[in-house]
Amino acid sequence: MEPSGIPEQLAGPAAEASVWDLDAALLLVEDDSGDALLVEEMLADSELDSSLTWCKTLAEARRFLAECRTPVCVLLDLHLPDVHGLDVVRQLVESAPDAAIVVLTGMAEAETGLSAVAHGAQDYLVKGRIDPEALGRAVRYALQRKHAERSAAAMRTSRLIAQENARLERALLPIPLLLDDNFGVAARYEAGRAHGLLSGDFYDVVQTADGVVHAVIGDVSGHGAAEAALGVCLRVAWRTAVLTGVTQLEKVALLEEILVAERSDPHVFATVTMLVFPPGRDRVHIARAGHPGLLLRRGTDVTWVEPDVGMALGLLPGSGRWTVTDLDLAPGSELVLFTDGLFEGRTGPQSRLGEEGLLALARKHAAQEPRAFVDALVAEATDSASPYGGLADDVAVLHLGWRGDS
Repeated sequence: MEPSGIPEQLAGPAAEASVWDLDAALLLVEDDSGDALLVEEMLADSELDSSLTWCKTLAEARRFLAECRTPVCVLLDLHLPDVHGLDVVRQLVESAPDAAIVVLTGMAEAETGLSAVAHGAQDYLVKGRIDPEALGRAVRYALQRKHAERSAAAMRTSRLIAQENARLERALLPIPLLLDDNFGVAARYEAGRAHGLLSGDFYDVVQTADGVVHAVIGDVSGHGAAEAALGVCLRVAWRTAVLTGVTQLEKVALLEEILVAERSDPHVFATVTMLVFPPGRDRVHIARAGHPGLLLRRGTDVTWVEPDVGMALGLLPGSGRWTVTDLDLAPGSELVLFTDGLFEGRTGPQSRLGEEGLLALARKHAAQEPRAFVDALVAEATDSASPYGGLADDVAVLHLGWRGDS
C-alpha cells in the first residue's frame, strides 16, 4: 500500500519476538513516495517495534519535532522541496538539537553522507544498500550516540559549573589584610547541606597603618546567589569603610544603608559583629547587630561572651540603636566568632546543639591550636547533625588573637 497524507502514521507490524523495544519515535523526512514505502517495508522486517511518522518537507518535520515529547530518530533525505543538501542537516540540528539523525543518501553520495555526519548527523545510509538489519542497527546506534552526546555535554557543563563555582568561592572568601605577623587569624567556611556555593555568610580582617586590627563577621538571611552577592557587597563596603577611617558605629549604619539599597526582598536582613583590636593588646571594641555571642579563649579556659547587642541590619531601617562594648583582654586571650549555622544543627528529633552545646565542644578542645580548634568545632558540629540531615545552614568561623601574648 502506497503511503499518502502529510504527515501520517505508517504503522509497521510488531515483530512476533522483538528483541529490542524502541522507546522512541521514528520520523521519516522524504518527499518520494516510493522511497517512503521502501523504508516502511524495511522497518516492518526489522527488529524495531515502533510506528513511523512521515513528513514530505523539512517545515512539516520541524513542526512535528517541536510538539514531540519523546526521543526521536529522524530518517532524513537531503533532497526536499523546501531545503536541499547539507542545509537540511544544519537546519534540523539547529531546530531540534536533541533528535538523532540518520541521513539517507543516493548511491553516488557517500561523501555527502560523511559530510552530513560532520554537520551533526549520527549516521548515514545509502538507499540502494539498505536492508532491514542495517536500518534497525543504524536507528539504534543513532539514538545511543545522541544519548551519549547529550550525557557527555551534560558532564562537561557540570564540570564547568563546578570549576566556576570553585573560582567564585575563592573570590568570595577574603584574604586577611595584615601588615605583619603579630596578629593571628584562622578562618573556616562550610556550605550548608542544600548549597554547593557560598551563601550570605561573610567575614573579613584588615589591619590599618596605625597597627589597629579590624574584623567583621556577618550573616545575610536566606540562601542563594542573591544573598551571596549581598554578603560580598557588605564585606567590600566594610573593608572600604575601614580603610577610609570610618568609625565603628558609622560602619554599622553604612552597612545597613547598603543592605536596604541592594537587597532584592524587603524581608532580607543581616546580622553582624565588628571588632576593633587596638595595638595595646589589652582590650577589644565590639559592635554587635543581632549577631550571636562569641567565645573568649584564655589558655584552656573558654567562656561565652555576650556584648551589648543592637537590632539586626534591615529589620527596622534607621531605628537601630547600636553601641560599642569594651572588652578587656588578658595576655594570651583569643576570640572566636561564628555564624549561627555552627550551633543550630539538629542533634535529635527535637533538639539542637545550641549555644550551651557549642560551648561544651569548645571546652572539650580548648587545648588545641587555633586552626585545629576551629576545625574540631566544625567537625563535631557537623557529625552531631549528620544523623538528622546535617547542618542546614552555612557556617563561618573566625579565630582572632595577638601572637606572642602570654
